Amino acid sequence: MIFDVLVIGAGPAGLAAATTCAQHGLSVALVDEQPSPGGQIYRATADGPLAHSDILGDDYRNGAALVAAFQRSGSQYLPLTTVWSLSRHGGGFEIALSKSRSAAIAHARAIVIATGALERPFPIPGWTLPGVMMAGAAQALLKTSAMVAQDGVVLAGNGPLLWLVAWQYLRAGAPPRALLDTTPRGRLAQSLRHAPSFAASSYFAKGLSLVRDVRRNVKIVEYVDALEIVGEDAARAIRYRAAGKAGSMDVAHVFLHHGVVPDINLASALGCAIAWDDASACFRPVVDEWGGTSVAGVYIAGDGAGIAGAQAAAIRGRLAALALANAHGRLPGDERDRVARPLLRALSQALRGRRFLDALYRPDDGFRIPQGDTVACRCEEVRAATIARAAREGCAGPNQAKSYTRCGMGPCQGRYCGLTVTEIIARETARTPAEVGALHARFPLKPVTLAEVASLPVSEDARRAVVR
Repeated sequence: MIFDVLVIGAGPAGLAAATTCAQHGLSVALVDEQPSPGGQIYRATADGPLAHSDILGDDYRNGAALVAAFQRSGSQYLPLTTVWSLSRHGGGFEIALSKSRSAAIAHARAIVIATGALERPFPIPGWTLPGVMMAGAAQALLKTSAMVAQDGVVLAGNGPLLWLVAWQYLRAGAPPRALLDTTPRGRLAQSLRHAPSFAASSYFAKGLSLVRDVRRNVKIVEYVDALEIVGEDAARAIRYRAAGKAGSMDVAHVFLHHGVVPDINLASALGCAIAWDDASACFRPVVDEWGGTSVAGVYIAGDGAGIAGAQAAAIRGRLAALALANAHGRLPGDERDRVARPLLRALSQALRGRRFLDALYRPDDGFRIPQGDTVACRCEEVRAATIARAAREGCAGPNQAKSYTRCGMGPCQGRYCGLTVTEIIARETARTPAEVGALHARFPLKPVTLAEVASLPVSEDARRAVVR
């Protein structure tokens, strides 16, 4: 398998990038772990049980046009396929792929990473109990299987997705029992300096209508500053403190959400420059206006380069494709710039309002940085106190934490706990997260069997290079 461009991830950015590359005569493969294109935001938009329903809202159906354009583009599509290693090979890249427990090697001159975002960890007491899941996981069940929890759900946290899931549950006929809003008191006032651009954005009218619907039909508890989920074998109750008063309610299901952060693992493993974004309290790759990274031939498009939403992600995918078409001699520089101008204007418009949302929904330190016996690394069941003790004993960052605590050594390879570990160490050592640094991912990025490694059609030396 030899391609000009290999795109990883079939969300709006990946679909747009692959389609635009193909339109300019580049050979393209789009690799995705899901069974159908769309990513998280447009999951199952073409063939899911709610593809023609009004439950998920009008924006969900916008993904069908992206999928249809991609399917007409002539790009090769590799669903249910995992990329677990990349390495330099000649003037391009050698990519190790797995599908159905069988591995293969692909070659590409350039890579577009369009792996999108991850939900931010929400490490509070009891968050690992059965019955507790992230709001994005609940939304994925709704999109792929039309499944909702019928016995009452409590949502907790903050961010646009939390309100969106509550609204979608309302439209699905399963109204949540309550929404516990952890947005700190005074945060709205702090965000008002960004209000004019937010009011002029596409977010404003849609968001206002959605929030009003939820507030009319769901119990809202504001200014929650402490949360605990209790139960022995499963979640049975949620305890909270709001505006200085304690409260609790029985639960069967709790959906947690504190925003999303860029998925930096693949970029990190490839050696792309990573920076701390204090406004969003997360790490993100450093990219130029085309999505180009510090590693030649590697581009990042969509929310993986910074959270901006589906519309902006698709535009960023097209911009990366234009840069690749130019780099590979398919599009002169002046023509690239001419085509890009309206895209850049549209991107600027799509980004309006993001500063307001980032300022309003920046999670409070108390929910981002756990203490005591709260589990910080779910894979290895490492508690916050263990990481804090390691920091006091000399552990300088999340990479060393693997040796001290095994944190980040599980199947997720630190994708979820890495940010939490960095912030715990920063707190304990009186440094900034930027000074502590991000966890550096290593290949293989995903769990892979020895049989898959052995099946690679390469020499023993090359096989050792892939798993390094």
